[in-house]
Amino acid sequence: MCPGCNAMDTLAFWREDQVDVVACVKCGHHRLQNEKQLEKHLRPQEQVIGIFHPE
Repeated sequence: MCPGCNAMDTLAFWREDQVDVVACVKCGHHRLQNEKQLEKHLRPQEQVIGIFHPE
């Protein structure tokens, strides 16, 4: 769900220069996240199954 317009199934994901980009194709809202930002959000007590890396 888009945090900008709350539309379902409108998010597109891609990677540019080692930065993950998520954007809503309906309203244009977007978010950038790199690997270091992602690592800060992982907590030691949680189990991560995997991180999706499209190539």
